[in-house]
Amino acid sequence: MTQEIWQSRPADLYGRRTHDRLFNALWGAITVFGGMAALSRWTPSRVAPVSRTIAAVITKREMVTSDVVALTLADPDGGLLPSWTPGGHIDVQLPSGRRRQYSLCGVPGRRTEYRIAVRRLDDGGGGSVEMHESYAEGDTLLFEGPRNAFYLGTGENEALFVIGGIGVTPMLPMLREAAQRGIDWRAVYAGRSRADMPLLDEVLAVDPDRVTVWADDEHGRFAGTEELLAGAGPQTAVYVCGPSAMLEAVRVTRDEHADAPLHYERFSPPPVVDGEPFEVELARSGRVLEIPADRSALDVMLDADPTTAYSCRQGFCGTCKVTVVSGDVDRRGRTAEGDEEMLVCVSRANGRRIVIDA
Repeated sequence: MTQEIWQSRPADLYGRRTHDRLFNALWGAITVFGGMAALSRWTPSRVAPVSRTIAAVITKREMVTSDVVALTLADPDGGLLPSWTPGGHIDVQLPSGRRRQYSLCGVPGRRTEYRIAVRRLDDGGGGSVEMHESYAEGDTLLFEGPRNAFYLGTGENEALFVIGGIGVTPMLPMLREAAQRGIDWRAVYAGRSRADMPLLDEVLAVDPDRVTVWADDEHGRFAGTEELLAGAGPQTAVYVCGPSAMLEAVRVTRDEHADAPLHYERFSPPPVVDGEPFEVELARSGRVLEIPADRSALDVMLDADPTTAYSCRQGFCGTCKVTVVSGDVDRRGRTAEGDEEMLVCVSRANGRRIVIDA
């Protein structure tokens, strides 16, 4: 090897190749050290894993609607937070042990501060209520990320953003980036009333001529796909984020165009389709959980233990992946699962019972 490197060095003016003394010294040291390591069966110690958890201080708490709170986060020492892109989110670790996913809705790419907005759902899983009641200005908030599974495409020339309620949080930075890129974009923002639409003033501030606001109380009905997708041709990139009913209506309509680009993110898990009841046995405790046909294994596991790890609830992030001890898995997620793995947020059992390492 040394001879090959030596031969590859350029010749000097007299046709001779000059040795690099520093290189030779280093190469010799590596050779000796490697030989000693082999003789002593020495194994280098592994690098300690770096914690992904980040502590931020809440610098501002603002009620942007009657049921939506916006929290601004910053590094407690005044440093920069990790870089992020529009559509990105963080996984917040709540004091109760729950983990919840919230999109970043501040100025695209800004690292001196993050902003998230949370709608309170009193009949939800408890996370939104805890976000509203547990945090005040000056408190510390722990999170992991950011991550992004909802990017604004790099090759988009024409885009339509369909926004429903709290679905505005990932969309607002996308609108700002689309405007910066010079994309020919439009947005339809729908909600029960203008007062119930969080960050509506900021959406309109991007470019009011490109935004259509649909308030149900002004029209006496919900917006249909004709209003939501008005003017969207087969080549228009459509981005949608909002309630499941809105998302499904847009998805079905866009399916009429086989090649129409459609990008979406859910804020709630997709409905269980063609589900069959089954049992999940938790190998560590021996406890058996009954999973009904219309609920996911994760839903029932969260009932039993609210600290069960999860994030997207849609089968693409892999946070809820568990090891399968026995049983056959009906795999339904977008994240790859091995032969002995299962995404409990979407996948189900092929058979009556499945045993997982939990």
